[in-house]
Formats: sequence, C-alpha cells, structure tokens
Amino acid sequence: MCGPRGLLVGDGRSRGGAGAPGSWCRRCERRHRCCGCRAQGASSPGREPAESGPVPRGLPLAAAPVCPAAPSAAGGGVLAAEWPRGPSTPGGHPGPGAAEPATPPLPGPQRATLGPGLRATSALPLPGGQCRDALGACLPGSLTTLPSSLGGLARLVHLDLSFNSLETLPDCVPQMRGLGALLLSRNRLSELPEALGALPALTFLAVTHNRLQTLPTALGTLSTLQHLDLSENLLDTLPPEIGGLSSLAELSLASNQLRSLPASLAGLRSLRLLILHSNLLASVPAGLGHLPLLTRLDLRDNQLRDVPPELRDAPFVRLQGNPLGKALPDSCSAPGTPVVPEMPRLFLTSDFDSFPVTPQGCSVTLACGVRLQFPAGATATSVIIHYRLWLPEPRLVPLGPHDSLLSGVLELQPHGASFQQEVGLWLLFVPPRVRRCREVVVRTLSDDSWSDLETHLEEEAPKRLWAHCQVPHFSWFLVVSRPVSNACLVPPEGTLLFSSGNPGIKVTFPPGATEEPCHVRMQVVHVADRELQGLLGEPAAAVSPLLCLSQSGPSGFLRPVTVQLPLPPGITGLSLDRSHLHLLYQAPPTATWDDITAEVALELTHLYARFQVMHFSWYWLWYTTKTCVGDLARKAWARLRLHHVNLIALQRRRDPEQVLLQCLPRHKVDATLRRLLERYHGPEPSDTVEMFEGEKFFAAFERGLDVDADRPDCVEGRVCFVFYSHLKNVKEVYVTTTLDRQAQAVRGQVSFYRGPVPEEVPEEAEAARQRRGADALWMATLPIKLPRLRGSEGPGLGRGAGLSLAPLNLGDAETGFLTQSNLLNVAGRLGPDWPAVALHLGLSYQELQRIRHKFRDDLDGQIRHMLFSWAERQAGQPGAVGRLVQALEQSDRRDVAQEVRAILELGRRKYQDGIRHTSLAPGDDASPGASASQPPEPAQA
Repeated sequence: MCGPRGLLVGDGRSRGGAGAPGSWCRRCERRHRCCGCRAQGASSPGREPAESGPVPRGLPLAAAPVCPAAPSAAGGGVLAAEWPRGPSTPGGHPGPGAAEPATPPLPGPQRATLGPGLRATSALPLPGGQCRDALGACLPGSLTTLPSSLGGLARLVHLDLSFNSLETLPDCVPQMRGLGALLLSRNRLSELPEALGALPALTFLAVTHNRLQTLPTALGTLSTLQHLDLSENLLDTLPPEIGGLSSLAELSLASNQLRSLPASLAGLRSLRLLILHSNLLASVPAGLGHLPLLTRLDLRDNQLRDVPPELRDAPFVRLQGNPLGKALPDSCSAPGTPVVPEMPRLFLTSDFDSFPVTPQGCSVTLACGVRLQFPAGATATSVIIHYRLWLPEPRLVPLGPHDSLLSGVLELQPHGASFQQEVGLWLLFVPPRVRRCREVVVRTLSDDSWSDLETHLEEEAPKRLWAHCQVPHFSWFLVVSRPVSNACLVPPEGTLLFSSGNPGIKVTFPPGATEEPCHVRMQVVHVADRELQGLLGEPAAAVSPLLCLSQSGPSGFLRPVTVQLPLPPGITGLSLDRSHLHLLYQAPPTATWDDITAEVALELTHLYARFQVMHFSWYWLWYTTKTCVGDLARKAWARLRLHHVNLIALQRRRDPEQVLLQCLPRHKVDATLRRLLERYHGPEPSDTVEMFEGEKFFAAFERGLDVDADRPDCVEGRVCFVFYSHLKNVKEVYVTTTLDRQAQAVRGQVSFYRGPVPEEVPEEAEAARQRRGADALWMATLPIKLPRLRGSEGPGLGRGAGLSLAPLNLGDAETGFLTQSNLLNVAGRLGPDWPAVALHLGLSYQELQRIRHKFRDDLDGQIRHMLFSWAERQAGQPGAVGRLVQALEQSDRRDVAQEVRAILELGRRKYQDGIRHTSLAPGDDASPGASASQPPEPAQA
C-alpha cells in the first residue's frame, strides 16, 4: 500500500516500489515482464503481475526501478552481472515456478568486488518479497547484511533494502555520504544506529513494519530529511532531538505505541503532514496547532479525552476514534472495597498562572516544565495556587563558589503555605556536562535563608531530566549542580565522617569534641593537574582535592579534630621533600589563602597527610618549589570557578538590523553555530574569554551603531547580560544608526565588557586589544555591518532619509506607546505563533490565508506584514496597545506581553517626568503639551 502523500510503506506489490512485480521501468518505458527484467521481480509463469502506477510523489528520481537489461552508465543491471545469484528461500531452492531472486545472498567482503559499473551506480534496488509461497504471500528475502566494500559507492543516491531479513543496519550504509533515499521497510530491525546521522544528504527514509522500540538521538541532525515514515513499529517514546529536523515535510508515526509526544515537535516549521493514528496518545502538544504549513494532522484511534483548543476546531485535524469528553473507566474492584476517587489531573497552558487545589488533591502539569502533586488531604479547604517562572536574576540565585545553575527560578504562592501532607515537586532542568563528584539538588528559600532539599533525579528521555523533591512550604525554587556534599550529626561520643566522592578524605571527631550535638558538612572539589601546572609553569607541581568543612553551632571544638587528606597525585610520604609540601587554609568569605604548615603537626603516611584542627574552614595541600604559595593558591582557586566561553554576534539574513547576541561555553559553540547559520550570518566567534557563574557583563554597540536606551535590560546604553553556564545567555536587539545608509553601508562593532559599565569605550578594537590586561573590563569586539538601503522593501524598512525605521507609533505617550522598532522586535519574537496572535487581534481567517500565500517561503515576512498592517489600521485609535498585549497573552506569549508592558511603563514614567519639568524646559516654538508628548527614541520590547 502507499502511505499518505506518496510515503512508501507497502510490500513488493506497492505502486512505484523499486523492483515490484510488473512495475514500470523508466529506462525502457515498459513493464518489467515485457523486457525480460527477471532479476527485478518478474512474476511466476501463468501469473499476471500486479499493476503499478508512477513513481510516488516525494521519492527522488533514482527511486524509480531501473531495468537491469537496459545499458546505462548509472549501473542499473551491473549488480546482477557482477554478483552471483543464489537461492531466495531459506532452504536454498526457489519455489515452484518462481523467478530468479532479486536479492541473492551477497558474498562476503573477501569476495565482493566493485566493478566500474557498480562504482558509478546511483540506484541500488535490493528488495526482497519477489518470491511467493503456495498461497501467494510474499516471502522475505534472505539478505541479512551487505559487504563493507559497498561503503565506497560515492555516487549512490537511492538504496532499497526493504522486504529482507535485516536485524541491524549494515555498517556500510552510514558510509554512503551521498545517499538521498533509504528504504528499510519490512525487515527485522529493532534499532537504528547513531551513525545514521552521518548521512548529510538524506531526504527520504522509510522504516515501516519493523521492530523499532527507540530512535537514535542523531536522527535530529538530518537537517535535509523531508520524508520520514516510521509506521508499524513498537515505538513508545520519541527523542526530543526529533525537533531538529528543520526540513521535514511529512512524518508518519502511525500504528506504534506512543503515549506522549515531545514538545519539540512544535518546532518542525516545515511540516505539512503529521500522521499519528493508531497509537496510545493521551495528550498532544498545543504547539502543533501553530505549525505554519501543517495541512493534515491525523490523530484518529488514540486515547485522547481532551485536546488543546487550538486543535479542537482546526479543519486539518482528524480526531475520530478517540474517547473525547468521556470520563476514565471505573477500575474493577472486589465487592465491598471502598471506591477511592481518582486524583484529578490538570494540564495548564501558559494562559493560566493559577489553579485550584481541593482536599481531594490533584496532579498538575504546568506549561513551564514543572509538575506538582498534591496528595489527598494536603489541604483542608480549597486553595488557589499561583505560580510564576522568573528569569535567574543574581538577587534570586544564591550560588556557592563552585555551584552551577541548571534551571529558571520558580515562585509558588502563597508564600509560607503549610500543608498537612508534603507536596511533590518535579522541576525540569538542563543536564550538567560533568557529573563526576557532583550532585543535583533543589534549592529553596526558607526563613530568609536558602537551603537544599533532598532531591531524586528521574530520567524521562535522554537529556530530559526531572529533579523531584518533597516541598514543605511554598516559596522560590531552583535546581543547582554542586560538589557532592556529605553531612553528619556529631554527638558528644564522637563519630567519623568521610567523603562519598573520595573515601580517602576523613574527619575523625574524638569523644568530648562537643558538648551538644552539632551538624557538620563536607564538600570536596577536585582540581585538574593540567590547569594548575600551566598556571605555575612547573611540570612537577601537584595539589590535593580542595576540602571545604563547615559546622553549625559553636565556632570551635573542645578537643582537636583529626583531618585526613590524600597527598597530591604522584607524591608519596616516603620520598617527598617536606620543604615543598604546604598546607593552605582559607576562612570564607575571605579569598586569601594562608600557609599554616609551620603551625600544625603534619603526620605523613605513604598516601595520606593527617593534621588536627580546633575549628573548620577550607584546607588544601600543595606540593611545589614556589615560595609565595598563598597568591598562587588564590589565582588557582579563582581558575576553578571560571568557565571558558565565547561570544557571538549574528545578524538575521532577511533583516540585518536584528542582531543575535549570545555568550556560551566553548564546547557548545560549533553545535550552536550549525543550528543558527541557516537563519543568521555574522563574524567568527570571539576568542575564548573566562567568566564566573552568575557574572554580569554588557554589550555595547559602537562606531555608528546604537540600540535604544529605553530597553528594560539597558544600563547607560549597554545591553546587560548575566552568564549562567548551563542556560541560554542570548538576546536579540534591533540596531539603528543615524548615518545615511542610502549613501553607504555602515560598518560598526559590538564590544563586550565585564563588570561596571566603563566611562569611556575604545573606538577601535585594536586599541582595546592592546590595552587589555589581566583585570581589564573589555573582553571581545566583533564587527557588525548594516548594508545599504535599496528602497523600502517590506514593512520593516522605512522611507525616511537617513533613518532605518519609519516613524510609526502605536498608542500615545500618556498611556504608553510602541515605536516601529518595538513592533519589529515583537514580530521577531513571535515565530510560528503569529496566526493565533492575528486571530486574537481581529484578523479574519481569509486574511491570514492571503498573507500566507503572499509570503509563501518567508515566515518573517508573514509576521511583519500581519503586525504592521494591523498597526497601520489602529494608528490614532485609543486602546490599540492594550489590545496587542491582550492578544499576546491569549496566544500563550506572556513573555512578549510582559516585555511590552515594561516598555509602556518606561514610556509613561518619561511622560510624567516631562510634565513635571515642563516649566524648566527651554522655550521653543512648540507648546509644552506637544513637547511632553513627543515620542522618545525607538525602544525594543
């Protein structure tokens, strides 16, 4: 059978299937049986071949079956001439009256040779299913592997291995870098290799009727893939990386065992056809309704009891066979067993910032990646819970010297609410890069101090982790990665505490060390020898792990406590020079390290050093020939906290005035650029710089470039960032210039500075580079070029001479207004959500269709045309800005609505300030009222 819109999912009799009996040969333009194409699947004597139609739409030209009898430089027929034929049945004998098999057993690598014709072939059809049993059913081919030498077929575009007995994908297939179409249907594949991502030209992949249970994460790297058919398998989950298939137009996942879908499916902006019927889906992402090109969404025969409003009335959605609106069936129980009502389940979109909780309890899933479970009886009365996800501002993120932030900040209200039973909380977080000797915890604010909750990790899919904890009260919550922490309660009788990350590190408390029990906490930070040796310039230098000890209660102990540290790597207690061994001490929060070697009695064994202390702090063993160890330790400790990062600045290809600024760790640069360069262009990333976790830095546009100072994140004209190593440190800004771009292009730059904003910014990057020192504020400078204006093309380009933006304002200064620069930024943030915003703004469905048709291949053009055509109609009318904010909120874009509100508030404050100071303004021809209502420079939302 043929799948929807030409996806090949059928057997050997499928229309257009390569090698199907009686199929059309595009070289001799006949049916196979009339030109002797027996190797391509001639039917048995006395049996008429099945009729076949043209090549299915969507398959490349090479997918059409090639007659082996027709001479061709492409190599059709060369395979049968160079490889000996073999039996097609497991017994080694063809069935009665059967044709010679199309999939002979291939020779081993030692016998496989690539003749000149095979090296030049572009299509290699090896489908089974050509022979039939006594009842006429197709028999699978005996092909179980391919010779490794086939990996050298550099010109191969089409490979058909369907209807065979493959249990694993042959290793030579991922080596065929030019492969455009791969057919693997009706085999015995239980998995696909990660190496499948090494096929950069693949546009068509069919793996139907197999035994797939999981998909490789590398599947998401096939950016050229347009048609993917995975129907009739055993898939129960999909990797989130499937959202990386940016060119995918048709996706079929019918007849699997899927219970949920990753939210990343809503990012397939090229998707036109999505087939999901005959699964076990209980919910679908609401974002599927916002895909701009989707024409069919088949959700028939699933377990959907409710669907998002965006999909419920959409004309392209098929929902037959779902229990929509029906209650869950009652569970079977023994007679007399009390019936426990099932806990209600709530799935909230970003339209809602609150939800009710009754004494019955409920399970809540929020749109921001948070789950809450209120057990029955947690509340005595009904309570309304409010939530909000904050950006990680420094005042809300308490981090230790070696901690890393892995999530945003969740606020749950009412603060301090107590529950009769603990509430379960699941927070989605970014997996840390390094997990050795580190742990992930949920941190919460309690009694004006931050504390860590007992946390358990749950893995839903690769790279999708949840931090689960029991919440005693409501406050602020975030997920942090920290060095492994060990703690104990020290009784008056004494005890022993050792590190779970390094059992050689121990602390022994003798009897009588404390009169009352006290809590003691230990953390161990491991140090890379390579970085230390590079810092000291001494190959033989070595240090032990950094030991951080703290205690509650009294600041000291009544009796000495023994601390054991391992000697630095490569150093033994029998051969070391004691004059090179230093014990360093630091008392936080000071950053100075003191050498206390002469003040303690160091007891050395073969592997360890022991010493006694009366109070706790941080301890570090160094082995070096240097004498001033304290300053070196301060620099080394600072190096432990630094991240090697790069700064990038990219301009949108269709609108160079929109600039993407990003700061990211060095190991993420290449993958990020590969993902962004289809939509952006720009300079190479900056040289490597170093930053602390949570450090604030600024981006300044210079040499003729400018951004509006009314942005909420602008400080003295510089865009403010806060760096977190695991989060997205990215912003998009609109750049303007006062120079005449109709006369010439503008070449400027963006420079990045750390710490406070400098009073004077260097005009030339080279001058700043020469002035840079160890503690200089300047970090990097990247060039920006605004091309010459070629007239007013599209709503984003103005007609005014010397201006890159037309003077279109929405609203008024008294109630707040948006400039065209603001509207451009709003348009750049919408993405595929723009149809929902347009409908809430009052645009008709027919008008949306006209916009889509006019800008068929330009999503940015669709958004700008919609927004600016609406804004021009609203010019001068009261309440227009309020309608825009309301439409954004109703379309699940509260993030953009919040930023628009911030811009409006800034405008209103400036207007009020102008009113108060109007009597002090210098006299001019304009009236005070007109002067006060004059719009300021463009701002960005």
